[in-house]
Amino acid sequence: MTTRELLERAKRAKPALALADAETKNRALLAMADALVDNTQAVLTANGLDLIEARGTVSTVMLDRLALNEERILSMAQGVREVAALPDPVGAVLSRRERPNGLVIDKTAVPMGVIAIIYESRPNVTSDAAALALKAGSACVLRCGKEAHRSAAAIVSALREGLSAAGLPQDALGLVEDISRQSAVELMQASGLVDLLIPRGGAGLIRACVEQATVPVIETGTGICHVYVDRDADLDMALSIMENAKCSRPSVCNAAEVCLVHRDAAAAFLPRLRERLVEGRKGRGLPPVELRLDPQAAALIPGKPAGAEDFDTEFLDYILAVKVVDGVDGACAHIAAHSTGHSEAIVTENTDTARRFTALVDSAAVYWNASTRFTDGGEFGLGCEMGISTQRLHARGPMGLAELCSYKYIIQGNGQIR
Repeated sequence: MTTRELLERAKRAKPALALADAETKNRALLAMADALVDNTQAVLTANGLDLIEARGTVSTVMLDRLALNEERILSMAQGVREVAALPDPVGAVLSRRERPNGLVIDKTAVPMGVIAIIYESRPNVTSDAAALALKAGSACVLRCGKEAHRSAAAIVSALREGLSAAGLPQDALGLVEDISRQSAVELMQASGLVDLLIPRGGAGLIRACVEQATVPVIETGTGICHVYVDRDADLDMALSIMENAKCSRPSVCNAAEVCLVHRDAAAAFLPRLRERLVEGRKGRGLPPVELRLDPQAAALIPGKPAGAEDFDTEFLDYILAVKVVDGVDGACAHIAAHSTGHSEAIVTENTDTARRFTALVDSAAVYWNASTRFTDGGEFGLGCEMGISTQRLHARGPMGLAELCSYKYIIQGNGQIR
């Protein structure tokens, strides 16, 4: 099936989804979750073939993003069930005005229509996106990277079984068969067929969508995320946060890529940071972190000198750029110059410093004494997410159900004329 045919079928499925009540959509979501679990072996077989082709062409941490197992499939299914448990956003009255002439004006949440998602090598995005789009009353067309295409096809096949079991059109969910660049361009320029495009992936993909799309785009960001360790930080807390933010899953967008350290804390903190992330992890049989140091940090601990691009790179690996700054204003200035607007954190016991940091840092999520790894729809209580928006219009941060709806005004009168 061509990409255009897939989009046309999705458009024809729009009315059925727009009319589906919460009970119908929830029944479909639960059936989709059950079908995903029932098809575990088929999904794992497809994923195994994807992994065989990917080995030797992508890094170990990127292979981890691609890999599925029974536990991860159960988690994907649970995510779909959690979306079913959330309140239905469609039809919610966001505000109401009663005019002096008797008109009642309701600002009402409505489905987007057809949502297209272009993503790369994370198979779980397939079920997350499908579940959120359905609950928000929209059809969903997916275009994944070639590394995960077999996995995504098996997941979509299972999810479509669930849709059908609940009496909703299978064409409400589709996967683009063409994995060439041309299919991505078709989605970007499918005016009249795609109501919203969401890219999830690296900087190149997102830049291409923003520059080439003729359909509405929500820009999800690459994550050059920072953790700033202030002079008033609890250093034990800072070490724990820094290891979690960098090492718990370095291949995801909310992992920290840069550690900024107040000059007054650097001499005490940096040797402990190196011990924790390098020697300590080696001793525990874990991958050590490669530290790339600015000159001031390099004067205090051994490591690799930071290159010109290291503070502007999303490593997605066990690599951390480290810089010593003069204070909170220096940290905020560095973040303003180098951040992608995703997630930043400050570790400090000083309330005034924390408030200054959270006011000055212009990112979608700003943390005080917590890891950047929490920037996630599930962790925010939104169910699974469609992506992390780093733009300022319509949606910002983790995009859950509310962010996948538009709105219209529904006006009730009793014969008023102007």
